[in-house]
Amino acid sequence: MKTISNFIFHKLFGWKTIGLCPTDIKKYIIIGAPHTHWQDFFLGLALKLTQKVPVNFIAKASLFKPPFGFIFRALGGAPVDRSKSKNLVDAIVAIFNSKEQFILALSPEGTRKRVDTWKTGFYHIAKGANVPIVMMAFDFGNKQIKFSEPYYLTDDKEKDFNFIYDFYRGIKGKIPEDFNL
Repeated sequence: MKTISNFIFHKLFGWKTIGLCPTDIKKYIIIGAPHTHWQDFFLGLALKLTQKVPVNFIAKASLFKPPFGFIFRALGGAPVDRSKSKNLVDAIVAIFNSKEQFILALSPEGTRKRVDTWKTGFYHIAKGANVPIVMMAFDFGNKQIKFSEPYYLTDDKEKDFNFIYDFYRGIKGKIPEDFNL
């Protein structure tokens, strides 16, 4: 499967990967941005298959309903009911704490629509679970997926967000006007 995925992703579609998902760390959060189009999910899935990293994701609960819900679960997905106010951060921190290995990929924007500020859940999850963040950029302008080295958060939230935002500056999403830092 890895060979076929590599062929499709790199040769057929012409995408390049800059950096890799860490394999020496068992727990971390991957933040994928900009998330401006449904194709971002399939790029992330292709990376999961080419890099053979057991990445999990959360998505709106409606995606997990029949007839295709089982596919999202098999791909590592977990449904989230965004209509109810629950402490999702604490629930995800508990998942990290209960597992020997857990890699969570999510979009810091929380949606494909244009947002002026990112959600901060990923930050609070990383702090609560004491795990690093790996930044992943979907750069449609250059047909590249870029990975950062793991970033361990400090006690200075502003400094951390500036560092994270700097990684994404100049990146063009599928719909560039929907991404603004």
